[in-house]
Amino acid sequence: MQRRTFITSLAAVIPAGIILSNLDLNEPTTLNHTSNPKLPYDKVPDGWKGTPRLSDGTFQNLYYPFEASLAAVLKWKLGKNPQQEEKKADKRRLEVEQIGTFKPNGKDELIWLGHASYLIHIAGITILTDPVWLDNWVLKRNSELPIVPEQIRDVNYILISHDHRDHCDEATLKLLGELLPQAQILTGMNMAPLIQSWMPKNKIQEAGWFQSYDLKESLRITYLPNRHWSRRGLMDTNQRLWGGYYIESDDKSVYFMSDSGYGPHFKLISETMGSPDYALMGVGAFKPEWFMNSSHISPMDAAKVFNEMGGKHFIPMHFGTFDLSDEPLLEPLDWLKSNPEAVNNALIDPMIGRNLFVG
Repeated sequence: MQRRTFITSLAAVIPAGIILSNLDLNEPTTLNHTSNPKLPYDKVPDGWKGTPRLSDGTFQNLYYPFEASLAAVLKWKLGKNPQQEEKKADKRRLEVEQIGTFKPNGKDELIWLGHASYLIHIAGITILTDPVWLDNWVLKRNSELPIVPEQIRDVNYILISHDHRDHCDEATLKLLGELLPQAQILTGMNMAPLIQSWMPKNKIQEAGWFQSYDLKESLRITYLPNRHWSRRGLMDTNQRLWGGYYIESDDKSVYFMSDSGYGPHFKLISETMGSPDYALMGVGAFKPEWFMNSSHISPMDAAKVFNEMGGKHFIPMHFGTFDLSDEPLLEPLDWLKSNPEAVNNALIDPMIGRNLFVG
């Protein structure tokens, strides 16, 4: 591997928070539980104590401790990708259907914008998830954005699942702060200090896991646990909470997974919140699996999770837009299309820009 290629690849990893853990520098810690006292719990698991947090301020996964290893990163980046030539030869890209001006006219819509970004109109409310729309020094889009940002108006809520740069982009959020100053930001605990300076006019609500946001509309949005981690710099490991979302209207529910490794929390979510009508499941950035599986599930594990949760419609995401790992960009979708029975023939082909709600 050329030195420049290695440094560029490593730079993409360092800000995401894989390499160093500030926990190694601290004294022994004790586990506590926390929540936002301003937000309600509408549905909680039996015996729920709150979001786990160590006395040093770092958040923790429910079932698996976070582990960081420079040696593991170097092993991955300096090792040979067995699919390198296949990946280089594969020029396929995601299909994109241009939206034009977004005018839902009262109809529910679920539109994929690439990676983990969606434009959702449900029960008369418009929502954006994890908008990362502009190229930066770390991330370059491999799929075209299906809409001109200036065409989006009347957004009520922007959901930012966690602080990693492929989900939380400073330039995109600054732009949206100018275009959509009325939109509220719904995110995890301790995210406001990062985001508020980028979007000074936008109100921010921070939730702990299983807390519901304070909404005026007849819609419920609940923040949910994932098996993941957070970081923006070198010394802020897990100081901001990470998670997914459960969106409920009177007639449908949408589970937005965001990033997660496999674990019992998925079944806990469905047992607490119910089986989702639409499961937006991350399936990409999963190779090499020995390195990625604690943070990103594979399409095979995503199918397993979908069945465990009892979902009705499976919509894959987190692949094809950003090149973050060793597999070819469209390999996750290839596997799902070749194994439709794995998700009970419930796969919805995720064309960017097209309404993915059924009916």
